[in-house]
Amino acid sequence: MQINYLLDILKFTLAGVGTVYVAFYLVKPYLDRAEKVQLAELKKTIAGQTLPLKFQAYERLVLFVERVNPANMLLRLHGTSYSAHELHSLVVKEIRDEFQHNVTQQIYVSERAWNVVRRVKDDTMSVVTNAVKALPETATGLDLGKTILAHLASLQDNPYDIATSMIRKDMEELF
Repeated sequence: MQINYLLDILKFTLAGVGTVYVAFYLVKPYLDRAEKVQLAELKKTIAGQTLPLKFQAYERLVLFVERVNPANMLLRLHGTSYSAHELHSLVVKEIRDEFQHNVTQQIYVSERAWNVVRRVKDDTMSVVTNAVKALPETATGLDLGKTILAHLASLQDNPYDIATSMIRKDMEELF
């Protein structure tokens, strides 16, 4: 009698497990589809919210490139009233401040675009530092500006135009 009782429990348990197993595999495709639909809707919502932020980030990167372009920066800083070393310090500070102001934009742009921005910053600081080292101690800010602009004019391609073009191309890949 006890054996029949245990066999009945075993039969009901196996039947229950079998039923749950069959029900699970009948419902699983529906659950998978529902999960995919929810994920797609979530991605669409997120993309709708982040796309304007990405555009703004790319705009800010282009603005950064334009602001650290020595041709623009020297005009903005009125470097003629400084010594070469004072102007050098001012330009380096301005580049660092601009970079720090835009450092959070790297979250919204591609790694390639951010590397372009970092390269522009580093190369600009290098050009300015090398230019001030090439001048005598008594050089004026005007002399430094002329040296920097002469160096940029000697380049075959304008690196700031190239950087802007690369950032623009990267942004266009969003579509």
